[in-house]
Formats: sequence, C-alpha cells, structure tokens
Amino acid sequence: MQVQVVKSKIHRVKVTEADLNYIGSITIDENLMEAANIIEGEKVQIVNVNNGERLETYVINGTRGSGEVCLNGPAARRVSVNDIIIIISYGIMDFEEAKSFKPSLIFPNEKTNQLK
Repeated sequence: MQVQVVKSKIHRVKVTEADLNYIGSITIDENLMEAANIIEGEKVQIVNVNNGERLETYVINGTRGSGEVCLNGPAARRVSVNDIIIIISYGIMDFEEAKSFKPSLIFPNEKTNQLK
C-alpha cells in the first residue's frame, strides 16, 4: 500500500505580491525552495492563514535571497499582499517507508521571508 505524506513545508511566509495577469503558479525565493526541498514545477498546496483559503498550484523559481512569495494568475484572487501562508508539498511512498520518513520543514521569519 502507498500513502500520501507531507514531504516539505514552508511554514508562515508573507505574500509579497499577487499578480492576476501572470499565467499561473506561485513564485518562491529559491533559498526557501532549496531549504524546504521543493523543486520548480512541483505541485504545492497553499493554506492562507488570514482567510482560510486553500488551493493547489505549482512552483516557479523566484529570485534567490529576495524573500519573494508571489501568487500568480487566478490564485492571486485568493490572497492579499501581506497575508501569511503555509506552503505544503506531499509525496507518495510505501506505507512502511512513510513510518520513518522525516519531511523538510522550515520556519522563515514571516516579516522578511528570510531563513532564520
């Protein structure tokens, strides 16, 4: 049997931009992506702490060190700049493997989106 488990989480980052006219996705600072073990194109769930919205999209690389977290396209309607969000990715693995798997969880400074 296989199960879906949390693979990576960027816990409580601030939305720096919402670009309705972009083609879609979430742009994330590459430092945050690397620390959380998230790759470009990976599917993620976005949980908005401010309004309870949940949505799924895919990741594109943002400028390294910028603190950039930008919801693009239709997802931009689900957030406001300065909202606090949680970004979660999931992996599918064997049940026994999942029992000992440790996800990559990061807790950046939510005011600057920089790693602590």
